[in-house]
Amino acid sequence: MTQGHTITVEQGDERVRVVRAGQVLAESRRPLVLRETGCPPRYYLPAEDVRLDLLTPSDTHTHCPFKGDASYWSLPDAPDLVWAYPDPKPEVAAIKDHLCFYDTEVL
Repeated sequence: MTQGHTITVEQGDERVRVVRAGQVLAESRRPLVLRETGCPPRYYLPAEDVRLDLLTPSDTHTHCPFKGDASYWSLPDAPDLVWAYPDPKPEVAAIKDHLCFYDTEVL
């Protein structure tokens, strides 16, 4: 990590749900909570707790110097709604096989 930039990943016990247009896209009781300098906490959900059948892979890819290269998925009315790091950097290896949404409900 660079000077002053930190990332932590810890096992959460919150119940996290993602709902869009009345449809549940994901629900998990085993989120990983990623906290990164300058960003809100993000909940990374295990892939098996996400309705991948409702999502379409996107052509979008981004690079984070701290986490690695991200891939995205979309809904017809919501481009790049969810992302994941298929091969994350070693410091955040725990988020492999987990997906993150911009908008989540913590219950």
